Amino acid sequence: MAAVRRHPVAADSVVAVAFSAGALVSLYATFELLRQDPKFHEPAKAGIVLALLAVTLPLALRRRFPLAVASVVIVAFIVGRLARNPGVPGLASWEGTLTVWACWLALYSAVAHGRRTPRTPLVVAALVAVLCAEVVREVLFYQGGLFQGLPLNQGFYLAYNGAFIALPVLLGLAVRSLRDRQRELAGQAVELRRERELNARRAVLDERVRIARELHDVVAHHVSVMGIQAGAARRAMERHPDKARDVLSSIEVSSRQAVAELHRLLGFLRRAGQPDELAPQPDLAQLPELAAQAGQGGLAVELSVEGERRALSPTLEVSAYRVIQEALTNALKHSGGTTATVRVDYQATALEIEVLDDGRGTGSTPGSTGGHGLMGMRERVGLHGGHLRAGVTPHGGFAVHATFPLNGSPT
Repeated sequence: MAAVRRHPVAADSVVAVAFSAGALVSLYATFELLRQDPKFHEPAKAGIVLALLAVTLPLALRRRFPLAVASVVIVAFIVGRLARNPGVPGLASWEGTLTVWACWLALYSAVAHGRRTPRTPLVVAALVAVLCAEVVREVLFYQGGLFQGLPLNQGFYLAYNGAFIALPVLLGLAVRSLRDRQRELAGQAVELRRERELNARRAVLDERVRIARELHDVVAHHVSVMGIQAGAARRAMERHPDKARDVLSSIEVSSRQAVAELHRLLGFLRRAGQPDELAPQPDLAQLPELAAQAGQGGLAVELSVEGERRALSPTLEVSAYRVIQEALTNALKHSGGTTATVRVDYQATALEIEVLDDGRGTGSTPGSTGGHGLMGMRERVGLHGGHLRAGVTPHGGFAVHATFPLNGSPT
């Protein structure tokens, strides 16, 4: 089928040659049979052969010039029928089944492949009318017809041929409609894919901008503290040098933290000049309040903290809190579960977070219903050089596992 679509003229040429060869064989077989009758006078074959070729060979171009080919084939068929010698019984077989099917195929091609112009339906209607008129002539008015004086047979023959003529028209319309529908669906698929990619890029950009705004609060805090401490150190420099040294050491620590936060900020900031509308950012100390909020929504949360809690980077605290918050939000919205377990493990070199719900598992994937929760969590974990795993557990439910390195180097 792919080869036929790539080379339609070559494929149709093979069909046209097969039709012509079959019709010629049928013609000469008929003459061989008629010669058995002593009264048979063999007519000139040249005109019959030319008419036969005019009916079959144009099919080679049926998809390239569908209306023209249908017109030539059907007109040649009708002319051959009208010019046939009525005194030679049985000679009608030169048209035979193959020439009738050639007209059928030409009419189908005109409907299925004809251009969308006002002329196309008019030409098709005219060709159908010509074929129907020929059927009526042969059944009701041709003196050599097979069903003279047999009304029931005449009615059946008219109905049969009417259906035979209507079939290629209906089939062509159906194929054309299906092809148009496929093109429409293909166009919609391309548009949806383009829109999905655009939405994904926009979601990543929006999430990074949101992260940058949160980092802005933390960096501004460090710089403000450094300014206050520098002023205090300046005032205490002469009278209390020991106290000034302690303040300067604190400034050194704050400056290093601020530089680290700025390095992360510059990698994700994408827009400038936008006001910061975020409220003061949460940290892991507020997890009990988060669990209580989830409980009000119908999700019982069991919170477990392992290891020795210690001070972390404010940006890491925010990111870890947001990952847990997003996981619980998705459990509430999509899992259909009733309980969730939150585990926070303070290790020597990493902070590990795990959120597990008892929902259906399927349908609870963050972002599966049109949001971008999983994408946002990956951005937050990747901001600190960590990694995230999320998926359905073997026993059902959905698990989110995040690891944040505490040494500042990517894992």
